Amino acid sequence: MARDLRHDLKMTRPFASLAQEAHLNIARAAAELEHTFEDAFKAHGVTNTQFNVLRILRGAGSEGLCRAEIGERMLRRVPDVTRLLDRLEQAKLITRERVGDDRRFVTPRITARGLALLDRLDGDVNALHEKLAQHMTSAQLKTLVQLLSELREPL
Repeated sequence: MARDLRHDLKMTRPFASLAQEAHLNIARAAAELEHTFEDAFKAHGVTNTQFNVLRILRGAGSEGLCRAEIGERMLRRVPDVTRLLDRLEQAKLITRERVGDDRRFVTPRITARGLALLDRLDGDVNALHEKLAQHMTSAQLKTLVQLLSELREPL
């Protein structure tokens, strides 16, 4: 049986609207999923956000991507992509190369060490996705994906 958010939050009043209940359910589910994945990544010394950047850079290949492009592709917006890249570079998971005469233009690229980390994590991450959704049918998951896409449409 599905968990009731009002019960989980120990609410005594009803939600202001069905839309509010839906949005808060999404926010609660997202937070719980994020915590679950953070715990899985912690053993490997990375965060959800760092993992996301590494996957983006792996997808970019040897060309790499500029900082702004990485920021646009991230699942969750962060205020300081530069500091995030600094931490990944210190961990030797990425490199950054200055391009041309403009010292501000730097291209981050994933390193062999970063690729190896993603290779180690890929199976565990995919298994965790499956485990967390195992109680749902394919049809339910497709409906969920469609509904969430529609919800994001006006944003």
